[in-house]
Amino acid sequence: MKKTDAKLYWELRNDMVRIRRFEEKAGQMYGLRKIGGFCHLYNGQEAVAVGFIGAMDHERDKVLTGYRDHGHALAAGMSPDAIMAELFGKVTGSSRGKGGSMHLFDPGKGFLGGNGIVGAQIPVAVGVAFAQKYRKTGGATAVFFGDGAIHQGAFHEALNLAKIWDLPAVLVCENNQWGMGTNWKRVSAVEDFSLMASAYGVRGERVDGMDVLAVRDAAVRALKDARAGRPVLIEARTYRYKGHSMSDPQKYRTRDEVDEYRKQDPIYLLEEKIKAAGAWDEARAAAQDAAADAMAAGAVAFAESSPEPAPHTIYEDVYAGRPFFMGEPAYAGRN
Repeated sequence: MKKTDAKLYWELRNDMVRIRRFEEKAGQMYGLRKIGGFCHLYNGQEAVAVGFIGAMDHERDKVLTGYRDHGHALAAGMSPDAIMAELFGKVTGSSRGKGGSMHLFDPGKGFLGGNGIVGAQIPVAVGVAFAQKYRKTGGATAVFFGDGAIHQGAFHEALNLAKIWDLPAVLVCENNQWGMGTNWKRVSAVEDFSLMASAYGVRGERVDGMDVLAVRDAAVRALKDARAGRPVLIEARTYRYKGHSMSDPQKYRTRDEVDEYRKQDPIYLLEEKIKAAGAWDEARAAAQDAAADAMAAGAVAFAESSPEPAPHTIYEDVYAGRPFFMGEPAYAGRN
């Protein structure tokens, strides 16, 4: 293994471990009722966000996703403190405590947010790709969504427009195999979602979403195509260990099924490849684990010590500019 390869592999492991530890801590805090509302965890799917977003140009490219957005936000470089504070509903959160788990947002990192409506982020992302082409930024947009969203009309309309306008867009379906409580095979006419690309004349590719290196390779190819005006559809076959959300009792699947997929854990698979290449370092792995634990604990400490939003902030951050129908002095100067 080349030194550059070893460095990349360890970076990928570190990013996945950070997401795993953050999500474990978020689940714990939800159980303690310090996090309220909806909360969708990413455990098991880390290879998709890390493998794909890690291959992107963070100066030019943009990322959008759905409500299961913690992992993508961390992979894009968002502050764990700001994310956890948002989950806690604190004013120091990335959306000042107003968005919660499903609406993380940091344009400075090229992360244009999660979206609580199934599939709604897909046409928004195609609009972002349109702006990139119009402004000739040289950037590409990647949008992540689940197997439940791929059957929404928004997906088909957006992919059609992306092809018509030759937009720099990559649509990434994270097929974690369970749309809420329904297996994807029960609701799809085809089991290989990448085949849907052919209906719109774009390239489709299916990749092992538990293999971070395979995802990264697919991302490099897809982003190259997208920048050349050739949109791409990727199906990353993955698996979520937790329920659809924290309120999901998961009665639709067996413990044996979950345990079987844990044998293909993305962190474990990468570790095995590092060991096979003779680059494994137990002390380095332990240090990464400890740092990830400290990061998650520090994010909780930051969130707990942060203030609640003041009552008057409910009127702020609603409009990009002064609304024409609110001319009262009370609204003057507010954005």
